[in-house]
Amino acid sequence: MSNQKRTTLALAAALAGSIVVAGAPAAHAEVVDVNYQCVTPIGPKGAVSPIDIKGVKSGDGYKLTMSFQKGVSSSPVELGKGAMNPSAVIELGGAEQGKVPVTGPANSEAIPANTPIKISDLSGTYTPKKSGKVTFTAGVLTIKALGTTTTCTPKNSPGPSLELDVQGAGGSSDGGSADGGSTGGASTGGSTGGASGGGELPRTGPLDSAAALGTLGGTVLLTGAAGVLWLTRRGQRSAG
Repeated sequence: MSNQKRTTLALAAALAGSIVVAGAPAAHAEVVDVNYQCVTPIGPKGAVSPIDIKGVKSGDGYKLTMSFQKGVSSSPVELGKGAMNPSAVIELGGAEQGKVPVTGPANSEAIPANTPIKISDLSGTYTPKKSGKVTFTAGVLTIKALGTTTTCTPKNSPGPSLELDVQGAGGSSDGGSADGGSTGGASTGGSTGGASGGGELPRTGPLDSAAALGTLGGTVLLTGAAGVLWLTRRGQRSAG
């Protein structure tokens, strides 16, 4: 085999190694059916809605977005534009325990009477205090409209819609309660000093993990480059 072919193969192997390592997944997400049973001013109602939770790295934390693919509950009267305000909590599990509040805008269009109430996307911020894998599961949904409050609780013990491998400020990987770091959505502008229950709430995985993977990929690439240099010098000595 010629020196040029040896050099080409060694470089290809180094690049392939770095691509495989850098492409390792850092998060897992799936749509989960949630059976919401609601306590309304006119009696119990319920509906199953597929729930999707996404997390995007933002500064030291993650912006979480909770999406409802089907409407839940209903109103016996029409709800005019801006009359309905939704909010919810996302339950934390794994490395951190607690709840993260998420909120969304009021309804942008009128909701006809006796039709499922479509919930807008709810968002909030989660800042990890512990390190490790954290799960995010749909929790209680609250709908406020026309001076009344409807509370909808998941009754089918839904599984997590999202799992992230996070790096906390303290770098600790042990479980336990977190002591703050959740912020409500833009529609309320409120912040909580600590998440309820002592904790806080991919499209993309954590950038910290991506950076670590990139570094490892670079190491593989440098190793491959060293092999290329060795082969090239060896070929030159043989030719001499």
